[in-house]
Amino acid sequence: MKALVTRLDSFGDVLLAGPAVRAVAARADHVTLLCGSRGAPAARLLPGVDEVLVWDAPWGGFRPPEVSRGDIDRLVDRIDADTALILTSFHQSPLPTALVLRLAGVRHIAADSVDYPGSLLDLRHRRAPHAHEAEAALDLAEAAGFPRPDDGRLRVHPPPRADHLTGPGPYVVLHPGASVPARAWSPERSAEAVRELAAAGHRVLVTGGPDERDLTAYVAGRYGTDLGGRTEAPELSGVLAGAGVVVTGNTAPAHLAAAVGTPVVSLFAPVVPAERWRPYGVPYVLLGDQNAPCADTRARDCPVPGHPCLNTVTATDVAAAVEKLLGEA
Repeated sequence: MKALVTRLDSFGDVLLAGPAVRAVAARADHVTLLCGSRGAPAARLLPGVDEVLVWDAPWGGFRPPEVSRGDIDRLVDRIDADTALILTSFHQSPLPTALVLRLAGVRHIAADSVDYPGSLLDLRHRRAPHAHEAEAALDLAEAAGFPRPDDGRLRVHPPPRADHLTGPGPYVVLHPGASVPARAWSPERSAEAVRELAAAGHRVLVTGGPDERDLTAYVAGRYGTDLGGRTEAPELSGVLAGAGVVVTGNTAPAHLAAAVGTPVVSLFAPVVPAERWRPYGVPYVLLGDQNAPCADTRARDCPVPGHPCLNTVTATDVAAAVEKLLGEA
């Protein structure tokens, strides 16, 4: 049986699909993961994936491409699967993707859908209220005939050693950036946390992407080690795996930390529900006002002056949360 799993969102979303992908891989002969370009680096880290098919859908992402008949035709020609699982967030419709898969000749398609699917779905599943995204994906897989084969935690391929980046000895990672501004702690607060953690005797590594080098340099300052722009996805997994704790917002490194088994201090802006997107399967401390006026707005830019849901969190709060998680470990 050739199976296709789709998750067309970002890096973190694809990591959360990992347990469901393993469930499919336990029963299928070949598993293709269809994802967008932002999720592709995560897809290549997932156990159980035999092939990664990259396509940016016009109905997803921060900057969706224009609808192109030729582009869709080329995708249809590349899809070769008997059965498919369409994984979406709780607020997304799977039906545009289902139409493409049906045109590609996929015979059995399963998805969570609140909308009437007509002939587009063979299994119209209803997700449990308030389910975490990883649990919802596992529930759908099981309903489609792919029961969970293991503990269902997030996983990636064994990370490479990162000693050349981290240096010797214990350390804490602080990742100050986020996929959208509404989910980021302020640079000033992040820099204060680095100073406070360093004063408490911790070595602090500051991570970020190539476009975040100015941010990571500022946050690291004199007291942290700046790794901004120096870690692709595999290297970042190695850095996070060696950390005692990872401090980050509701963004991809939180889920990558969970996938390598590292506790997380989660600076969680409530623009999406924490019950669905919190760090999964590892010890964590959730910081941030979950009842702030921005709650459940899915805003990309903070709609409240001063970003109070996160900026009321202090460096002392973060340092205390780090000590709590290290003590539990």
